[in-house]
Amino acid sequence: MHRASHTALYNWTKIVGPAMIRQCLKCRVPLQLSSRAYSVVPTPRDSEEKEMLHRILRVDHAGEYGANRIYAGQMAVLGRSSTGPLIQEMWDQEKEHLAKFNEILAESRVRPTALLPFWNIAGFVLGASSALLGKEGAMACTVAVEESISEHYNSQIRALMEKDPDRYTELLLVIKEFRDDEIEHHDTGLEHDAESVPGYWLLKNAIQLGCKAAIYASQRV
Repeated sequence: MHRASHTALYNWTKIVGPAMIRQCLKCRVPLQLSSRAYSVVPTPRDSEEKEMLHRILRVDHAGEYGANRIYAGQMAVLGRSSTGPLIQEMWDQEKEHLAKFNEILAESRVRPTALLPFWNIAGFVLGASSALLGKEGAMACTVAVEESISEHYNSQIRALMEKDPDRYTELLLVIKEFRDDEIEHHDTGLEHDAESVPGYWLLKNAIQLGCKAAIYASQRV
């Protein structure tokens, strides 16, 4: 029986081929949500919890919206270069994040930040201006932004875990998955020479200061 199974597996790998196997291993598994009365966010018990959840969702939606505009700006400059496919791949994941938060905001009846028109322009300008510095500039921007977003997601994860991890299980799953994607984008930027752009640390710190201001404002406006 063992020998027959081994032979069948060997024949299957020859038919399918190693390339397709690697592609299957990279496939993303959709989030498995429970059969609770809500999909991701529980109905707030009181005004305090409602305010907390609305702030979390509002700023996360704004962050993903801004990230989309940054990648759009980078693609406008570098879309036809050899770096274009790499930026597009990261942008496609950000599009998935934004679509999910659009869905959650609608389900939970949470208004987005009033600053979206500003982030629309600011994000695109940041992405395009960093890309004008070349691939290294675009990757430096990616490192700075994705590091800020992943750190912010980590702070939310800690806060929700301290309050009631069972109550916020689905929301934590979403945030953790998106946090992992942001870390992957950050690491991709480092792997593609982000630190070689002139004035890297100055550029990174300036962008992250702007990210902190954006997070603060989007939570409240």
